[in-house]
Amino acid sequence: MNKYILSFVLLPLIAAFGVVSEPRSIDSILDSDHRLEQDKQRDIYRHPKETLAFFGLKPNHTVLDIWPGSGWYTEIVAPYVKGSGQYIAANFSPERFNSGDKREVYWGKISLKFMEKVAEKDIYGDVQLEVFENGKFEKPNNLPKVDIVLLIRSIHIWDEQGTLSEGLKSVFEVLKPGGILGIVQHRSNSISSIASSASEGYMDERYVIDAVTQAGFELEASSNINANPNDTKDYPRGVYTLPPTLAMGNVERDKYLQIGESDRMTLKFVKPTHAKN
Repeated sequence: MNKYILSFVLLPLIAAFGVVSEPRSIDSILDSDHRLEQDKQRDIYRHPKETLAFFGLKPNHTVLDIWPGSGWYTEIVAPYVKGSGQYIAANFSPERFNSGDKREVYWGKISLKFMEKVAEKDIYGDVQLEVFENGKFEKPNNLPKVDIVLLIRSIHIWDEQGTLSEGLKSVFEVLKPGGILGIVQHRSNSISSIASSASEGYMDERYVIDAVTQAGFELEASSNINANPNDTKDYPRGVYTLPPTLAMGNVERDKYLQIGESDRMTLKFVKPTHAKN
């Protein structure tokens, strides 16, 4: 009898609103065919399941991913929140593609390729695209208050550009009180309690924590999920010497492949619940 009652109640709802599917598991997404094999091979270095669990990601979250690059994490996070939450990507302006500057053109190409990727709505859902440059969102009023902001291997560029402080303040403003800022960043070697040393792309963990807390966040937890003790951080082209970039080409390629990807800090910050913005 119960099955007839359920049919009587549910069938009209399904007909009217469509089938409501259960959120996909991270495991099923990691194994999905939409991810290239070369991307799956990065899982052993980037630990996406453990990292996203550490940040507390839920299927109904509104997630803002700033500078997602080629969309490595997009391939995991967007399908996970599809249907229940929202994935927002803040990238470079695609108009940079028409710039005469080589680096500008490179960033523009990244943005254009990303836009092509997430156009596959069957996989990624309705991805909201925004522009983030020079520490600011181009149209901050377009953004809802979000549950989680992801900054994955990118804030060293903000630091190099001199926009780290402004960028973190912009992030603070779009997060809900109690919202999470998740940071994964190449980590430099510590020389002493007050100094560190490393080549291009690496940052001192204490420096990052100080910068983020000065922007109003509180450090909730840190993890060595993405640590790599084999990373000596003393390479000719800095972090870009290591995979996946392998900036040295065939020079000692096997050596760098054996080291793997960089040693990384993984930090979870929270916006205080009493924060005004």
